Amino acid sequence: MICPHIVNISTLLGAIISWGIMWPLISKHKGDWYPAKAPESSMKSLYGYKAFICIALIMGDGMYHFIKIVGITAVSMYRQFSRKQVDNKAKNVDDTLSLEEFQRQEIFKRGHIPSWMAYTGYALFSVLAVVTIPVMFKQVKWYYVVIAYVVAPMLGFANSYGTGLTDINMGYNYGKIALFVFAGWAGKDNGVIAGLVAGTLVKQLVLISADLMQDFKTGYLTQTSPKSMMIAQVIGTAMGCIISPLTFMLFYKAFDIGNPDGTWKAPYALIYRNMAILGVEGFSVLPKYCIAISGGFFAFAAIFSIARDVMPHKYAKYVPLPMAMAVPFLVGGSFAIDMCLGSLIVFAWTKINKKEAGFMVPAVASALICGDGIWTFPASILALAKIKPPICMKFLPAA
Repeated sequence: MICPHIVNISTLLGAIISWGIMWPLISKHKGDWYPAKAPESSMKSLYGYKAFICIALIMGDGMYHFIKIVGITAVSMYRQFSRKQVDNKAKNVDDTLSLEEFQRQEIFKRGHIPSWMAYTGYALFSVLAVVTIPVMFKQVKWYYVVIAYVVAPMLGFANSYGTGLTDINMGYNYGKIALFVFAGWAGKDNGVIAGLVAGTLVKQLVLISADLMQDFKTGYLTQTSPKSMMIAQVIGTAMGCIISPLTFMLFYKAFDIGNPDGTWKAPYALIYRNMAILGVEGFSVLPKYCIAISGGFFAFAAIFSIARDVMPHKYAKYVPLPMAMAVPFLVGGSFAIDMCLGSLIVFAWTKINKKEAGFMVPAVASALICGDGIWTFPASILALAKIKPPICMKFLPAA
């Protein structure tokens, strides 16, 4: 209900193309394109097509936006630092600030965070990471962590600047590139774990830099001290370091996490793992014609993303989103029905009473999310206690 209609329609389109058309057609070539006796979880089975076509869609869309944002950032920075690009008329602009703007600047300057604090903090946490991460993950060499921490500030600056210009945080794409680099560097024995850990390290460092800049911008607009925003970030991060592992362990012990056929599929865990496998083993791990088909979907995603930017808005708003289409390829089409049902409710509500829908839809959607999320805790407690529901319903295909 919160997502735009085009997102939900895109997921449904992805489900129809994958589970309604492609997988049945590819399954007919079982024994020819891929081994008939290959396990369902093997990359040489139908799962290989599911995983890498999904990755191709995500990478096609992501690479286009990555190149676009980097280009916008580079052009903007060039214009900013090149004196030749400055319009002479700008010299005549009145420098008088409004009282509100003056107050914002004064508050922002009073809450200035010393540079030495930033440098010292980054250095200390870098040393801590170099010492602890190789102990936690034997496959990750200490110099992988050093390189990640050396490269991350440069990528973080570019990502923060690009996020400020476009409001699109590309940290995940920087992380994917780092994942491929570190996985290929570490080799077959350690590449998957090393790529996942080092890539995630770069991704988080780049992501948090842009998030922090957005928080500082929010603080500036709301006349909040940067120190207050920074302290809030530190407190939130410290809480996350405690709550997140506990929550993960609760879910891990209570539910079947990562099972492609279960409730908790963890789709992006599968996607990132398969990216790491691709970075280590190359294309030889894939079944027959998988590269050609994946390449076609990569081009399809890039073309559709370009079309959304170059076409007039009245047409571009109907172009499907490749990123939304990708997820059903791997995790199944059932959740696309849920998404589209929400869109149908919003559409009908808007037709009946547009003003009421504008106010109530976010509240109703948030209530549904909260209700589902809150029930997760008692459900996990019941699962840990081995208590099963007294009624189970299952739908089977007709004979």
